[in-house]
Amino acid sequence: MSNWPEGWTRGGDHPADAGDPDATQRIPGIPSNRPSDATRVLPPATERPPAAATNRPPRPGAMPPPGRFEPPGQPARTGRGRGGAGAGRWLRRVGIALLLVLALLIGLVFFFFSRIHKVDALHDYAGRPAVTPGEDWLLVGSDSREGLTAAQRKQLKTGSAAGRRTDTIILLHRASAGGHVTMVSLPRDSYVPIPGHGRNKLNAAYAFGGAPLLVQTVEAATGIRIDHYTEIGFGGFVGVVDAIGGVQLCPPKAIKDKKSGLNVQAGCQQMNGPTSLAYVRARYFDPKGDLGRVQRQQQFLSAIFARSSSPGVLLNPIRLINLGNAATTALTVDQNDGVVDLLRFGLAMRAVSGSGGTKTTVPVADPNYQTPAGSSVRWDRPAARRLFNSLR
Repeated sequence: MSNWPEGWTRGGDHPADAGDPDATQRIPGIPSNRPSDATRVLPPATERPPAAATNRPPRPGAMPPPGRFEPPGQPARTGRGRGGAGAGRWLRRVGIALLLVLALLIGLVFFFFSRIHKVDALHDYAGRPAVTPGEDWLLVGSDSREGLTAAQRKQLKTGSAAGRRTDTIILLHRASAGGHVTMVSLPRDSYVPIPGHGRNKLNAAYAFGGAPLLVQTVEAATGIRIDHYTEIGFGGFVGVVDAIGGVQLCPPKAIKDKKSGLNVQAGCQQMNGPTSLAYVRARYFDPKGDLGRVQRQQQFLSAIFARSSSPGVLLNPIRLINLGNAATTALTVDQNDGVVDLLRFGLAMRAVSGSGGTKTTVPVADPNYQTPAGSSVRWDRPAARRLFNSLR
């Protein structure tokens, strides 16, 4: 039953269409206090309740919502997408490449080491000095002509003398725990006792009994036990220098020595293999004789080890391989020396070639000491003893 007057509709003042008894009747409007959508003020975003999260898959045919759909029960992905996967693959490839390069370098080291000549240089004998702290190498530059052709002998002006002698004899000492390095040159004309052969020039020990007798003679004269032995011949000097592209040497004055073939100007200059060899052999032009040659030998060794360890050689595969070929084919070491010993020797030589070491010569009392063996070098025994005691 309607409570509205007949002919009236809710929300209106006009009677319903009398001609249409079934016409929809309108209910009079009820005032409302709600603001319209146009005037409604929304609360700040921070005060709004969070929207209900849904994880329902989209209906077939419907556009997926923005973002990535994650099936229920799966953790949300936080990866880097394709960029992260690409970076990971790139890092793995770089790592594999570095491992291959490292394996190649290690293989080359052992290959070159297998080509080095070995000699039984270190013998035990009655009265041999006791083991001392640190490490001691005997470095020998041999003037052997073995392996040189007639043309090479003529080019290098080595002559055709038979047998083997030593132009360079150096005691290299490294203090314990990788400490200070000291290079002591022993002039080849030093007049010393040679076991079983009386007194003679130091290099005669090598001629009499090779490396073993030379080591024993040096140990007896210095009181220092030799731990390692390294020797390189004429051809080795030339090959190593040419393999690394020459070395820079700085003679203080012009040198012209007919016997060695040396002819260079004063000042710093790049010297190739034959010129470097002449530089370390020449002595007749020098008033200091063997002592002057010792100084040039030290300069040369410093230059060659500094150059060999420079980026220009280490980062150049061709020069590095050429250096390995030249050095190992001309090198002789004691039969008990291994790869690690040679690496330590190289590090010690590199240290003494820079500011990490000391280069000196055994103290000399008379550089022109007349003996039955000819003009020789007489050591200052008290000063020499103090030097070797300090190394021990």
